[in-house]
Amino acid sequence: MKKLTLLIVLLITATSCVSTKSTLKNVDDNAPDLVLSKNNTFIIKEYSKDKKYGYNPDYPINIFYRNTKDETLNEVRFLNALAGPNGEKITYTRLETCCPFPTKRSDMGAGFLNVYELKWEGQKKPITLYLNIYEKGILMVPMGLSVKKE
Repeated sequence: MKKLTLLIVLLITATSCVSTKSTLKNVDDNAPDLVLSKNNTFIIKEYSKDKKYGYNPDYPINIFYRNTKDETLNEVRFLNALAGPNGEKITYTRLETCCPFPTKRSDMGAGFLNVYELKWEGQKKPITLYLNIYEKGILMVPMGLSVKKE
């Protein structure tokens, strides 16, 4: 009986890890390709008006990269293009990988979000951003941040 219970628990756990339907709300396969500056950071011209953009796992910052073997490349290009709300220099740390979702752009059939913590001088509390390298979307500056001056 214990073996049967253990088997049922394992099956439920294994099938509940990745949903068959994505919860991501801001995927846009028609989004323009990302453009690099001379400093090898992304040129970002739009500011998000949605307070969930980047701050909520269902509204990650989609920085699609054609080859996920070097997944941090576009994350660094995006994060290095940002500054604090008044142009402050930011520092960032990758905290974790989370939030599996189905995608056709992964050999596994699933993608994950990378979670980063951002800090700058004078900040009261660090912020957390969710980044997605598997899907495309309109690249914007999340609310409360700005574009780094070159």
